[in-house]
Amino acid sequence: MEIRSFLLPKDKVAYLTTTQSMTEALELLEASQYSAVPVIDTDGKYIGTLSEGDLLWKLKCTSGLNFDNMGEIPVSGIKKRNYNECVAINAHMEDMLTLAADQNFVPVVDDDRVFLGIVRRKDIIEYYTRNITD
Repeated sequence: MEIRSFLLPKDKVAYLTTTQSMTEALELLEASQYSAVPVIDTDGKYIGTLSEGDLLWKLKCTSGLNFDNMGEIPVSGIKKRNYNECVAINAHMEDMLTLAADQNFVPVVDDDRVFLGIVRRKDIIEYYTRNITD
């Protein structure tokens, strides 16, 4: 089965752009209650995932950085410790199971790596649970 039917589209996904600030990233994570979100560049292409841990490590390892001045740090300046692998929109659910074991979500891109949305681990597990028990 193709993943299109499981896609949570970009307009319904919390994500960041590389030009947003560390403060904006923290606020987005807090508001969405997610522990990680996709990051896209100015062309809309998926470049990685930013996590709460990435923000904490940046805060800890950058001398003089604090809550008052972290608005000066762009998302592009924060090292991402983990990279959530993405899949093409024409991928099949079978391609997702291994990724879902290590990622809360799987970013979905088009042929030019433009970010289209995500497939949540929850949806992948539910799909396989239904098909195993049916």
